[in-house]
Amino acid sequence: MTWRDGDVLWLLLLLPVALGLILMRWQLRERATRRFGDRATITALVAGRSAPWRAAQAILFCFGLAGIVVALAGPQYGSRTRWLRKQGVDVVIALDFSKSMLARDVRPSRIERAKAELVRFLDDLDGDRVGVVAFAGDTMEFPMTIDYAAVSLFLRDMGPMDMPVGGTAIGRALVASKRLLDRAARPTGDEPQRRSQVIILMTDGEDHEGDPVEAASELAAAGIQVFTVGIGSRSGEPIPTYSPDGTWTGYVRDEAGEVVTSAFTAEAEETLRTIADRTGGRFVRARDGSVGMQEIRQQMAQLHQSEHRARQVTVHEDRYALVLFPALLLLILERMLPEAWIHRRRRRRDS
Repeated sequence: MTWRDGDVLWLLLLLPVALGLILMRWQLRERATRRFGDRATITALVAGRSAPWRAAQAILFCFGLAGIVVALAGPQYGSRTRWLRKQGVDVVIALDFSKSMLARDVRPSRIERAKAELVRFLDDLDGDRVGVVAFAGDTMEFPMTIDYAAVSLFLRDMGPMDMPVGGTAIGRALVASKRLLDRAARPTGDEPQRRSQVIILMTDGEDHEGDPVEAASELAAAGIQVFTVGIGSRSGEPIPTYSPDGTWTGYVRDEAGEVVTSAFTAEAEETLRTIADRTGGRFVRARDGSVGMQEIRQQMAQLHQSEHRARQVTVHEDRYALVLFPALLLLILERMLPEAWIHRRRRRRDS
């Protein structure tokens, strides 16, 4: 036998106080009755009164009150084993918004295809919290939420021209993603268990501004999986330029006037593979007409299945109802029990 809240049992010490108040009430009533009038009148008034019935009322009240206190303490007897289920997965989408993502080797462009597939990916989620880290040379964050429509709107409205700093800072994006997940992982009363944490990193370039592999090691130590998606062709693709009103104005050129191309190099692929392997995730290479989100969906489905049963716990069975129900019956019976009904019926029969 165990108790969910054993401190409540201290309230049983109040039962003698309650019994003393009942006895004091009886004495006060008897004293008032004696002061009421002469002996004959008093005898007529108390003829139907029965001390045993009143004692029975007091006993029923005390036992009923004791039963309620015991029920509040939460008696637990017996146990069973069950699987403690998690509430979903925390996902951060780290999407490259550098200007090279405007290249069109994936139609209509790398960035537009990535955003379109991410929106479809969000439509398949249910109960997972999602945040976004838009990155180029710096990062912009959208906090964790289950409002997928808001996340989709953020992705649709963002573009490479909205990023204040150019470049591709993968390491900085991973650090920002971990910061989002850390804030979301703070325990609450509703979710005492930590959710699984996943980062989906989508980029077309190498990181020249940090050490993404070192950042991946920190993520692995925190139990965060990273799925990496490499976007772009090996041969290279020119990067288009646009005017502020969205009109195409040509291609990015270097100082010599040559068209600059963006290619997904072998070094970039090796970096993304290392990040995925180190964190227990998976690397996906974008194919013609897609950026590999179908493979990510499959991996996420497996993750949901593996986390459906998180860990086995022993649960003690609550037995408060076995005490509370009899206690309520005793209190109801105490209120229904008469003090003088039997005596008065006998007096009517005698007369």
